[in-house]
Amino acid sequence: MVARFSPMTRCLAAAILFLGSTARAQEIGTHGFVDSDGVRLHYVMAGEQHAASNRPLVVMIHGFPDFWYTWRNQMPALAQHFQVVAYDQRGYNKSGQPAGVDSYKTETLVGDLLAIVDHFQCRKAVIVGHDWGGMVAWTFAMRYPERTDRLVILNLPHPQGLIRELANNPKQRLASAYARAFQEPDAASKTTPEMLAFWVSGAETKQKYVEMFRRSSIEGMLNYYKANFPREAADQPGPEFPPIQCSVLMFHGLKDTALLPGALNGTWNWIARDLTLITIPDAGHFVQHDAAELVTNRLVGWLAPGTPAAYDKSQRQD
Repeated sequence: MVARFSPMTRCLAAAILFLGSTARAQEIGTHGFVDSDGVRLHYVMAGEQHAASNRPLVVMIHGFPDFWYTWRNQMPALAQHFQVVAYDQRGYNKSGQPAGVDSYKTETLVGDLLAIVDHFQCRKAVIVGHDWGGMVAWTFAMRYPERTDRLVILNLPHPQGLIRELANNPKQRLASAYARAFQEPDAASKTTPEMLAFWVSGAETKQKYVEMFRRSSIEGMLNYYKANFPREAADQPGPEFPPIQCSVLMFHGLKDTALLPGALNGTWNWIARDLTLITIPDAGHFVQHDAAELVTNRLVGWLAPGTPAAYDKSQRQD
């Protein structure tokens, strides 16, 4: 038997479904903005500051091509124990999109992160970064060790290891050829929102990403590569980086075709404290999605030891 519903009933049901999906998206956190030397940064905040537990703020930084929403499967679990902030880096989504390559230099991106930490009035923060967000996180920890509680890096080797591999490993140079293409003057005109969303699974989520990229500055996104990625790595001596002074947790999906695992070798030589390295054979570059359950549970367990497994498969947002 086929049930028949009136048009009014069908409209009401559709409205309930729409409101339910919208509410779920809003459940992640509250939105706000921070000023960073004249550039407005959009963030989403979840959880509360637990003063009694003396637990620090957790700041999460996305990479390319992505936005704050990349942390949707980690934020709810972290928010049970911490105040968590994920923000759109400059050039992306609802954050400011300044013109010019120099506006996207690493030191400026680190300044954005510092503005976020200062805004929430925290002396120290746990810094979590993926891809270009990982580069910002590494650099922040080097420059502001007194403001870095702990460091979590996803699929971005220590810059010393990456520079070494670009100079000496032909496979890594080949894997990084896309970065050279992004440095070309006309790269933005050849890049579309649909192209940038190539890695996103699920029709609804892919559309969300396409709409986000349409709001973003593709020129600004590619300026990360123009401003910071070494152009002739084989001919340049690597800079000296100060040792990381805090505990470090790293996740690396071994199916990453852009950042090969050889760059991980020797990471322990550049960290003055303990290093926990978790390699995941079946995950690729976007390890926080490919292995969401493992990443979330190990992340929460490392930051808040003794807590039960935090990831709920029923709440996964693809």
